Amino acid sequence: MFNYISGRLDEATPTYAVIDCGGVGYMLEITLNTYSQIKDLQQVKLLVHEIIREDAHLLIGFFNAAERDMFRLLISVNGIGAATARVMLSSMTVDELMRAIADNDAKRVQKVKGIGTKTAQRVILELRDKVNPATLTGSTGNVSTMTNNNNSEEALSALVMLGFPKAAAEKVINKVADSNPTASVEELIKLALAHGI
Repeated sequence: MFNYISGRLDEATPTYAVIDCGGVGYMLEITLNTYSQIKDLQQVKLLVHEIIREDAHLLIGFFNAAERDMFRLLISVNGIGAATARVMLSSMTVDELMRAIADNDAKRVQKVKGIGTKTAQRVILELRDKVNPATLTGSTGNVSTMTNNNNSEEALSALVMLGFPKAAAEKVINKVADSNPTASVEELIKLALAHGI
């Protein structure tokens, strides 16, 4: 699995970028926000989210971790695919989207092309507990919040794979994550197991 691709920026458009990495050109789909950050650079490093389907192998590139984390949260919402998530992150910055979710502003989310009332409400409903409005001061604060959310999700996934009931594991993970906001995935799992599921 790719985590990032670093190399010479061979081509950049508002929808994709080609990075020459050791003589191999990697084409990554990007958001408009990422494009605005890289368009004038010669060397770039893009964080990657990889999607493997029967008919395609896609690499989605992001300039920073906050944007990739938000993309991953968006595609976890029922009815939001990679293309829609990219459109949302091209239409709004991560901070704007987090603010809309935290403020329960469905109308703001609906302004994104292809997002209807029900989808906007679903995005807010499913993500409002995963986005902490206290850290909406900038992308550096958002990274830690969403990293913690990702850590919680990974810890929950690991516990479910270990055979624990999802509902019980989720309750315990949420409790220990609230008490230990900077805990790693491993620490969350240990704390959850010690707490008793």
